[in-house]
Amino acid sequence: MTIRLKKGFSTVLCSLAVAVACAGSFSVQAADAKSGPLKIGASFQEINNPYFVTMKDALTDATKSIGASLLVTDARHDVSKQISDIEDMLQKGIDILIINPTDSVGVQSAVKQAHDKGVVVVAVDAQADGPLDSFVGSKNYDAGVQACEYLATNIGGKGDVGILDGIAVVPILERVRGCKDALAKHPDIKIVSIQNGKQERDQALSVTENMLQAQPNLKGLFSVNDNGSLGALAAIDSSGMDVKLTSVDGSPEAVKEIQKPNSKFIATSAQYPRDQVRLALGIALARKWGSQVPKAIPVDILLVDQAKAKTFSW
Repeated sequence: MTIRLKKGFSTVLCSLAVAVACAGSFSVQAADAKSGPLKIGASFQEINNPYFVTMKDALTDATKSIGASLLVTDARHDVSKQISDIEDMLQKGIDILIINPTDSVGVQSAVKQAHDKGVVVVAVDAQADGPLDSFVGSKNYDAGVQACEYLATNIGGKGDVGILDGIAVVPILERVRGCKDALAKHPDIKIVSIQNGKQERDQALSVTENMLQAQPNLKGLFSVNDNGSLGALAAIDSSGMDVKLTSVDGSPEAVKEIQKPNSKFIATSAQYPRDQVRLALGIALARKWGSQVPKAIPVDILLVDQAKAKTFSW
């Protein structure tokens, strides 16, 4: 099952999932009513990034709309903290866990603990190992392919290219794999540097400055996320070099930069964080109330260039 999102689509799907799951399940609802509102836990790999802030805010609004309580934690890219946060939420009696893992493999024990307690577990944005009920996430391989194919075209199909990598979670690995595959179709393009900007603006700025100094013939740069790309853009602009930049996410600030005349930031493969987390909640509710749900829901991305940036928003 693949979701091609349109504005407002996932809100409808979430409501539909609730309605379908609730139909003929009054005994389940009554039991929930006696024990109080549903308790939903959400564990994010970070909440200092506009992408995840958008996701958190959308989940907050959605849970309020169904009268559920919500616990949100920030792992700060520390898998030990994420496991501890989830264990704490399980002690507080959550019914549903929405997990955005900071380490896809490392969180397996926490996923299993939740599953063993009868908690519905849905991963969002990044896959998690363990007995999940479902996973909702972008087509990250496609995001890398589209961003780097666009980059290749805009540097004339030849020249040196760099990659600004990130933490080793599945979405980032898939974006880099997609980018490499796209660039490999162009024999006159050479990947000359792959550096880890850790998806942080300040780190990406410093790493890109060093890359530009070491690679004076660089023509293109792919960043695995918009937060890092904004640091990279600052370094490119300061250098005065003509280096084209593409990225992944579709954040408001990145979209604004892409719209500027003669911007070196030429495109981002946009995701839909608000819709992803609403879909995750809808699927989790349906599973909680007895419905069979897909094991994975891949969500399409949209390549946003200067023309599309005028009308795109999360």
